[in-house]
Amino acid sequence: MPAAYKEQMRHSALPETTHDELARQHFVRSFKEHLVHQVHPGLATAYEKRAKPSFEATHQRAPETIQEVASVMKQDSHYQVWSSLLRTSQEMMWSSAQLPVERSLSSLIARARKRCSTGSLTLDPKLPIPAYHTAVDIHCQPGGYHTEYTADDVAQGAIYDRAVYLYAMGQMGENNADMGDSTINWLKANYPDFSPAKILDMGCSVGHSTLPYASSFPAAEVHAIDVAAPMLRYAHARAAAMGFPVHFSQQNAEATSYEDNSFDLVVSHILLHETSSAAIKNIIAECHRVLKPGGLMLHVETPPYEGMSPFDTFLFDWDSENNNEPFWRKSHQLDLDGLARDAGFDNPVIKVMAPSAFQETQRSMTFQGGDFGGGGVWFIYGCQK
Repeated sequence: MPAAYKEQMRHSALPETTHDELARQHFVRSFKEHLVHQVHPGLATAYEKRAKPSFEATHQRAPETIQEVASVMKQDSHYQVWSSLLRTSQEMMWSSAQLPVERSLSSLIARARKRCSTGSLTLDPKLPIPAYHTAVDIHCQPGGYHTEYTADDVAQGAIYDRAVYLYAMGQMGENNADMGDSTINWLKANYPDFSPAKILDMGCSVGHSTLPYASSFPAAEVHAIDVAAPMLRYAHARAAAMGFPVHFSQQNAEATSYEDNSFDLVVSHILLHETSSAAIKNIIAECHRVLKPGGLMLHVETPPYEGMSPFDTFLFDWDSENNNEPFWRKSHQLDLDGLARDAGFDNPVIKVMAPSAFQETQRSMTFQGGDFGGGGVWFIYGCQK
């Protein structure tokens, strides 16, 4: 591993790796960085020198849409190589994270079964898994987030925890917490007197973005929900290992069991683009229902397509067709003001770019596309009730 590499913070829930397993993971990370720094920059040249002139020669104008850029870029050999290698790196990443989990799954489950004195874990085995989870393996993770292979399974969560660090090439920080940290930095800068007593994180997965709220607001009661039981079991074990009392519950963010007007702050982090048009409407409405008057809703996402050039939009849209993100494109073109109004919010809608907390200290400007693709900013969408 190069001297500049920083490793993921160890905690007792994280799978241990052998020498060869760790070497394989480091190769995947290096491969991804090679694609970012050595292969990706050539895409702009391919577009300006070959693809765009080809389109202009036929249509007497430049491409104006994703589809028009795609019609010429997908024929370019440099794009084909980059796209193929990026998809390959994604599959290699999951495989490299999966091997140590398979080898040590029984011990990981045993650790997660140990109850801690703080926080809680509530599962609902009868909860229907939404079609937008079962239709594809999200992010190409085999089995998606929800699949269980044995009793008390934590495999999907353990794999995800390690894979996110590799996918982001360490650019989410040692605890993969950049989205939560960045949102909290923005929140404290823009609402300095806001001190939530009760917080809900929707679509929490393994709690990467949940724990920063427990850390930054230690007096608050923090709840986190997800539809995926393996994620939640692992999230609870991880939170306990890191010393944070969080209440994890298996629920669908479209319709939760919480009472009206019960939370001061409702957040999510790259949740919305994993759902559907109908689900997002329900989720925003549910946020309005469970928020107390004066409470804040904040959803963290990658930047919307509005204002991007057709070429940049095409590259950013890669996940729609190549990374099992069927709602990616639609979610980046939503009428966010309309969604908030329809849900009952009547205050001005928050739509801001928040700087990455990691970027402010040490992040390199890297971009590969996707959820943790880099670029140094997060898009925050929300409203105050």
